[in-house]
Amino acid sequence: MTTTSRVLYLFASAAPPAHDIAEVIKDAQSRDFDVCLGLTPTAARWLEPRLGALALLTGHPVRSEYKMPGEPDVWPKADVIAVAPATFNTINSWALGLTHDFVVGVVAEGVGKGIPVVAMPCVNSAYVQHRQFERSIAELRAMGVQLLYGEGGFVPNQPGQGKPKEFPWALVLDAAVDAMST
Repeated sequence: MTTTSRVLYLFASAAPPAHDIAEVIKDAQSRDFDVCLGLTPTAARWLEPRLGALALLTGHPVRSEYKMPGEPDVWPKADVIAVAPATFNTINSWALGLTHDFVVGVVAEGVGKGIPVVAMPCVNSAYVQHRQFERSIAELRAMGVQLLYGEGGFVPNQPGQGKPKEFPWALVLDAAVDAMST
């Protein structure tokens, strides 16, 4: 779908709310975004049976791997990037600059290019006990990433007690819209 000049890169990690990504794409499109969907390798594996339908929905290939050197980019340039759900691994890899996968590499570069980036973690309360997680949150915020975490964003649940259908996707898209106006 390429009817607007506002391009949203929507990046999802492998957390249960990623299964609702088609509805999120439709919501973003209703907000006049041209959506390009990127997935971590594990999220791509989870959604593999639906990748063709997701590509048709967005009008762009779904990406989970870097392109080869010299290949043209198949997506338009991003106006804003939203990373949700962002797992423990994605948050820590990104903050540490470990760009081993496509999603982390693009968001790390996006920050450096000055593209507004919004992210919402999806982690349980056991993961957030790891000292690196809070350091990573602080580091990403210091880089200018708008992290929707804690009060007014995602609040971690107890392990095994997640409610993926209650993931606050609308907050992510609201923040992406707001980021376009600043």
